[in-house]
Amino acid sequence: MNSKMEASEQVKEYLTKIGVLFNTHSHPPVYTCEEAEKYNADIRGIHSKNLVIKGKKTGNFYMAIIPAAKKLNLKELKAKMGEEFRFAEEGDLEKLLGIKTGAVSPFNLINDKEAKVGLLLDEEVMSSEYVSFHPNVNTETLELTSTDFKKYLASLKNKIEHI
Repeated sequence: MNSKMEASEQVKEYLTKIGVLFNTHSHPPVYTCEEAEKYNADIRGIHSKNLVIKGKKTGNFYMAIIPAAKKLNLKELKAKMGEEFRFAEEGDLEKLLGIKTGAVSPFNLINDKEAKVGLLLDEEVMSSEYVSFHPNVNTETLELTSTDFKKYLASLKNKIEHI
């Protein structure tokens, strides 16, 4: 089994173990929301972008999950969180979450054993009936209900905030 398959299977095994149901959609590798749009037609629910940012003062990392069509407003986030942010570097993604650019998703947090990455969840994503994310690889998308996604989030030790 190659490492991409192992990463995907690790997520699926974790979700199954905690009783989360999901549908798997396979597709060619995608690196942006625009590329993913070509393959999203059969995937129910909101499609999102997942961005890892780092506080300039504190050095704290956060994963922001927002609707695919929305831009992350760093000025609004600064007002809410009290600090400026920059986007994390590829090395940060590998060290903290064990992934590369293009495969960022909340499922990466199962690799964050020390819960160093906080989660910033957009209310529009959380209020959607279905959500979908890559299972640590950019060649598959898992579709699940919001209820099952919340069950997954409850299994994590990471700090979660709504934005």
